[in-house]
Amino acid sequence: MIATLMGKIDEKRVDGSVVIDVSGVGYGVYVTVSDFNFVLVGGQTKIYIHEHIREDSHDLFGFLHGSTKVLFEQLLSVKNVGPKVALAVLGIGTGDDVKAAIAAGDVKFLQTAKGVGKRAAEQIVVELRDKVGLVASSDAEYLVTRGGINLADEAVMALVALGYSESDAQSSLQNVSTDLPLEERIKKALQA
Repeated sequence: MIATLMGKIDEKRVDGSVVIDVSGVGYGVYVTVSDFNFVLVGGQTKIYIHEHIREDSHDLFGFLHGSTKVLFEQLLSVKNVGPKVALAVLGIGTGDDVKAAIAAGDVKFLQTAKGVGKRAAEQIVVELRDKVGLVASSDAEYLVTRGGINLADEAVMALVALGYSESDAQSSLQNVSTDLPLEERIKKALQA
């Protein structure tokens, strides 16, 4: 198994991959858009590698940061998400942006990735929300105050998963008591 490659970037290809020369051997590695833009031809770099081996191919996917590789592998664990789709999701923002979107249930942001439809974005949120954790802050206020919308509220997240926008979900729950059980709050919001 190849865990990392360290060498000189020989070329950047139009398919979004780079060729890294490691002691005279050139490895073709698919990288995220941000990593592709960051590396320089002729520059020395270390890339964290994920090998994707199938019957008819052996592809390498590389990341400048180990945490991005971990997020990539988490995305691969989602049903119907392959390496190209996972790479596209990582191309819509930084790793922290993607984690925050998943944790917040921001399906629309995830849909901006090439090849990611509404169902795939929802599947990513459902399967990874609890796995990505809080991103930029150790205190839970990070998720509670995005744009004044309480994204930590499970009822809001349930309505978003049903197709409501975050603001519509929040406003439909505005007059529903937070003391009610989750199911009741969702029913009352749907009736409103």
